[in-house]
Amino acid sequence: MKEETIVISLGGSLIIPDNLDIDFLKDFKKLILTHVEQGKKFLIITGGGKLCRRYQDAAKQVSEISNENLDWIGIASLRLNAELVRTIFGDYAHHEVIFNLSKDFPFNKPIVIGAAYEPGQSTDWDAVLGAKHINAKKVINISNIDHVYDSDPKKNPDAKKIDKISWTDYRKLIPAEWNPGLNSPFDPIASKMAQDAGMEVIIMNGKPISNLENCLNGERFQGTVIS
Repeated sequence: MKEETIVISLGGSLIIPDNLDIDFLKDFKKLILTHVEQGKKFLIITGGGKLCRRYQDAAKQVSEISNENLDWIGIASLRLNAELVRTIFGDYAHHEVIFNLSKDFPFNKPIVIGAAYEPGQSTDWDAVLGAKHINAKKVINISNIDHVYDSDPKKNPDAKKIDKISWTDYRKLIPAEWNPGLNSPFDPIASKMAQDAGMEVIIMNGKPISNLENCLNGERFQGTVIS
């Protein structure tokens, strides 16, 4: 049986929605290790969540902050979350977080944790970059978002959820450019790179954990497939 490597972009909204979500982290660890026992490997890229936004907001309230420096704050929060996730997997995970996913990195452990490298990109971009580097054609993006919608459901109560959409149509729904703090299911730069690479991205809520379990098992799940 061909060894399968799965790329997961783990949203910070699941790691630290307000405070650290210990119950989610326990469930996530248990699920991933169940699939490791089946011979699968995982590249997991972490987001920043509320930790990131709190620090960025604090900086903006004190001084006029450039986008680059806002990015550096975000990168630090992503890396802290990445170290947390790496350590909870213990010996199953590579001994250090991989920051530059464009270069060769060892995959002699079943789990590799990645995080942000430099300003100007998002976690989505890092996940697609990592997927390209290991020749994976799918990224599972888990956060607190259930689906992609045809408009912002927070502003439009009649917004319709989308189960499947092409990259061309999806990119018409989101801003053309990325900036720190952009709230988009999958960011514009990463979307273009994924489209050019012929990659599939799944947008889904990581809660309940059974939703991700269904996806990993090839069963019906709640979410949006972009391809």
